[in-house]
Amino acid sequence: MPQFAANLSMLYQEHAFLDRFEAAAQDGFKAVEFLFPYAFSSEAIAERLKAHGLQQVLFNAPPGNWEAGERGMACLPGREAEFRTGMGAALAYAAALDCPRIHLMAGLLPAGATQAALYPTYIANLRWAAREAAKEGRDVLIEPINARDIPGFYLNRQDAAHQVLADVGEPNLKVQMDLYHCQIVEGDLAMKLRKYLPTGKVGHIQIAGVPQRHEPDLGEINHAYLFALLDELGYAGWVGCEYRPADSQLGGTSAGLGWLKPYLSR
Repeated sequence: MPQFAANLSMLYQEHAFLDRFEAAAQDGFKAVEFLFPYAFSSEAIAERLKAHGLQQVLFNAPPGNWEAGERGMACLPGREAEFRTGMGAALAYAAALDCPRIHLMAGLLPAGATQAALYPTYIANLRWAAREAAKEGRDVLIEPINARDIPGFYLNRQDAAHQVLADVGEPNLKVQMDLYHCQIVEGDLAMKLRKYLPTGKVGHIQIAGVPQRHEPDLGEINHAYLFALLDELGYAGWVGCEYRPADSQLGGTSAGLGWLKPYLSR
């Protein structure tokens, strides 16, 4: 049976951030993920994890100036020092939260730049980050993201992400396979899972309904079928619930968790 982690950046927004841990635990989640922890002390977050019996399974390294629209720095020449400083901060939080994996957002393709021109910077940054994380027994992840949600994002396809892994050559660099993004960009989800899960290079999976990014039982994807396939393929990792609750204005996140209850009761 898949293990589900609540994404606290998208779920439970009816609560203040530090109160979302309790809400997730009350709904039966055993693990959480979120985008960024840096607005809160690692001690405060660790206390909430411990108090509610939750595991922290994923968060992102600093992305640059998020409010100004930046979405990562890993591919950006001239930002290497800032990238390394951010990775240091992420590793410190990962140690405090006992989090085994950190997502490194690639960034946006600058105007006039080509993916090929930025590729050496991307590879070098990822190789350095993976080696730093390996010293502390942690994985680093890269995620293909669709260009509808984040126009101009550097990395969009699963095959491109796996080629990056091959070119970096570090065993603790893995792919964060978000089935929502994958469906929008390329589809054929079952065959993608059959192709990539057996490689051991998928470090985390995320889900959301397509096209509106609501609960996984809304939209065009048959998630029940895919969850059974994850079991068939022996996937033992976490499935992050990174969606926007459709009923957030009515009953909050909990009102839309009917899809999850059968899996919690098994």
